[in-house]
Amino acid sequence: MSVSRKRFRVEQALMGDVPVPESVAADGVDIGPMHREIMAELRALRAQMAGGSAPRAAVIESAEASVAREVADANALLETYRAQIEQCEKLKVELDLIHDAINRTKREIAVLHGTSFNGDEMAKVNGELGAVVGGTEHATQQILEAVEAIDQAASALSKNVSADQQKLLSEEIQERVIAIFEACNFQDLTGQRISKVMQTMKFIEQHINEMMNIWGGVDAIKSHAPPIIDTREGDDRLLNGPKLDGDAGHASQDDIDALFD
Repeated sequence: MSVSRKRFRVEQALMGDVPVPESVAADGVDIGPMHREIMAELRALRAQMAGGSAPRAAVIESAEASVAREVADANALLETYRAQIEQCEKLKVELDLIHDAINRTKREIAVLHGTSFNGDEMAKVNGELGAVVGGTEHATQQILEAVEAIDQAASALSKNVSADQQKLLSEEIQERVIAIFEACNFQDLTGQRISKVMQTMKFIEQHINEMMNIWGGVDAIKSHAPPIIDTREGDDRLLNGPKLDGDAGHASQDDIDALFD
């Protein structure tokens, strides 16, 4: 059960139920103006308290809007950071691939340098090629000497000589022919030596192809290769060495014969 509370005169005056009394003298002092000022201030304070809900709601709404903007800005910044992190991850993958390709290329170069270019294998190649040149030269000299001796013996046989001299010349020709056959054995030795050189060249070619495959294959390397420019002048441009089957840019024997027709 609610209990009614007695309202004070000040509350009744503020509510407008009781008229505000005029100034009353107490001990000979007029307190009317002061009382009116106090009551006016109380009314103003009450009006501010009654009308303060609207500004408070506006402040709350403004604060909520500011917080929403800050949250939106934070989310946008977060998405930017996420995109940058994804780009960094992709860049790291690409850098890892490049790093791996460089390491593999280094290994291939190290194998070539240690095994072929700066090792015993390249020394063997130089030695084998030198032996091929020396063996070919020596065999050619033997063949030429034997042919010259055969020619001299044949010339002597064509003259009137005794039977004993004919026999000696025939034996000499046979010996020279055997010497020619023996000298031709250089071809077998030369073939074996060149086979060793070819094995080394194939080893080098294999690792060079492996390095090209690391960087995208032959087609990718060709796009970076500079154009081949022949800087030779005069007769040097015509000296292309012995012709291989299918080589272009060489004059055949028929072409040379046609110059004298």
